[in-house]
Amino acid sequence: METIKLKLIYPKWQKLRGQTIFNLPPHGPVAFAATLPDYVDVSFVDENVEQINFDDECDLVAISMMLSTQVKRGWDIAQEYHKRGKKVISGGISAMLHAEEMVNHMDSVFLGESEGRMEQVIQDWKNDCLKKVYNYMGQQPPIETVGPCRRDLYKRDLYNHKGVQMVDLFHASRGCRFSCYPCAVSYLGGRHFRPRPIDKVVEDMASIDNNRLFIVDNSLAQNKDWEKELFKAIAPLKKKWISHTIEDDPEILSLAAKAGAWYVYQAVYDTSDYIKERVKRYHDNGIGVEGTILLGLDNQTEDDIKRLIDFLGEIDLDLAEFTVLTPFPHTKAYDDLLRQGRIFDFDWNHYNAGQVVFKPKNMTEDRLQELYDYAWKSFYESESQEQKMFRLLCNVTLREMEDGTYRPRNKDLANKSFGKTVVRNIKKK
Repeated sequence: METIKLKLIYPKWQKLRGQTIFNLPPHGPVAFAATLPDYVDVSFVDENVEQINFDDECDLVAISMMLSTQVKRGWDIAQEYHKRGKKVISGGISAMLHAEEMVNHMDSVFLGESEGRMEQVIQDWKNDCLKKVYNYMGQQPPIETVGPCRRDLYKRDLYNHKGVQMVDLFHASRGCRFSCYPCAVSYLGGRHFRPRPIDKVVEDMASIDNNRLFIVDNSLAQNKDWEKELFKAIAPLKKKWISHTIEDDPEILSLAAKAGAWYVYQAVYDTSDYIKERVKRYHDNGIGVEGTILLGLDNQTEDDIKRLIDFLGEIDLDLAEFTVLTPFPHTKAYDDLLRQGRIFDFDWNHYNAGQVVFKPKNMTEDRLQELYDYAWKSFYESESQEQKMFRLLCNVTLREMEDGTYRPRNKDLANKSFGKTVVRNIKKK
């Protein structure tokens, strides 16, 4: 069959001011690329690390977008290709969240998961009958059909921060049984937890030529028996990984640590003893914690936020990530705030979780913005975000040295002095 050249693009977005900037290899585009027919020759451009050459030869363009802050840039990219007579398809999380507007800028918008469905889309394009919308929302393909991502498309040298290669992204499941107030997951994938077969997870993870991973599942705390089985199965791989929340269970935390849990993202939503003990239990198992702190909820006053920020210094977080409530489309937060007339900014470039776009209940929008900026400054006042990240890197490097999996990625790190620095920093901790 005749080869089709497809240009796959991941648009850039403006990073948040004052935070350490690094770029992870994106997951969505390479997961999508794995679902294309064999006769489609894919070239991939992540605009966050390289420029797009709009004059490169291609037959068809696909734009994969995860964030609302990528949407308008995606539209601009599509316009450039339209000037050159190319058809453009878009997909990904933000294509689904902003589908009503997306159809005005793209030749075709794909909604939902693409496994088993791209053959028809490509054939429609070949036959000049491409549909404006391919809507598979709520029609998830069998989880067994989810295969390895096309990680061969990454330009590896572009994904490092000061000589340290970034983690690869990986998923062991899809869907989420929870429906959190600011989250769109229940809209995007329903509230049904769909774990991949364990043998496929192990096979896929083992094939990744990177010892450090980010398991991007919405939450690992979905099913205790599954968590136990997963951690026991991946432990022999000796991978070191980051994830969202792990079940607060002694046996599961111990198994996670043995399976290579490096650090977790854990929501810190109040100043309770439970949160303090929750963080301690992670640390007791050698698992670092990056607290995720959401500011601007209706039950928060200015004093509540200040107390929460002070509390973070008491619980020994390794890192903290602050966000302001952002009403992304198709979330309960968006529906409520829109109905109440409290959203005043609909510029999607500002929907970056660091800019106030609605009227808070208990303070002005300017004051919430000031508290957000203060939170970052306060937490990282004595030690910068980059320094705290380096401590976590030291922790994982020491563990890799101990189990024989440490592989320096460049000449600057492949020396004994770095190893001594690691040990020195661990002792300081």
